[in-house]
Amino acid sequence: MARTSNTLEINHSDVTIRLFKSDFLEFFTHISPVAVVIIWTPVILFFLIRAVMSIPEGAPWLYVPAGFLVGVFVWTLMEYVIHRFVFHYDPKSERVQKIWFMFHGVHHAQPQLKTRLVMPPVLSIPLAILFYFLYRFVIGQLLGAPQWVDPVFSGFMFGYLVYDITHYATHHFPMRNGVLKYLKRYHMMHHFKTPRERFGGCSPLWDSVFGTKPAD
Repeated sequence: MARTSNTLEINHSDVTIRLFKSDFLEFFTHISPVAVVIIWTPVILFFLIRAVMSIPEGAPWLYVPAGFLVGVFVWTLMEYVIHRFVFHYDPKSERVQKIWFMFHGVHHAQPQLKTRLVMPPVLSIPLAILFYFLYRFVIGQLLGAPQWVDPVFSGFMFGYLVYDITHYATHHFPMRNGVLKYLKRYHMMHHFKTPRERFGGCSPLWDSVFGTKPAD
């Protein structure tokens, strides 16, 4: 059987793997991709619109779309880093292994389970808040460019949303042509052939940069 990076066998059973005995806690481990769109689209628009409305008098407006694109680009790197070094971290402690299984191992164990293909808000919301204040500190204070915070954060969250929807699509949409077909095959190879390689969800860019894109 294929195994994940933490040597967890793929579970082909239709019975969902439970992560908690409590039905209340278990509820928060499942989410529809529609919910992700509903939650994050207003957030993305809010910060983008606020950025446009807050352009300093006389300042070139192009920094807003530029900042948005910077945010998208930063997300692609962050997605790679999180996927490779956090989700595929291989803990030695059995207790920590169980925790890591809840974060990502369960997805490799049941890769086609529709309700565990996008990040649940119980994780994504705190992470989004953390990144927002990180950007405020780095961009707003260290770099002295507070007007860039909102467009960069908006682009960052847009990148995350595109990634989540693309991830769901690679598992459950046909994607038979062109780039979409390539992305689906690329991600499926990560699951079923090279779980320690091909970490890029929406593109192989950072896999190519860091040497985790196989030749085949």
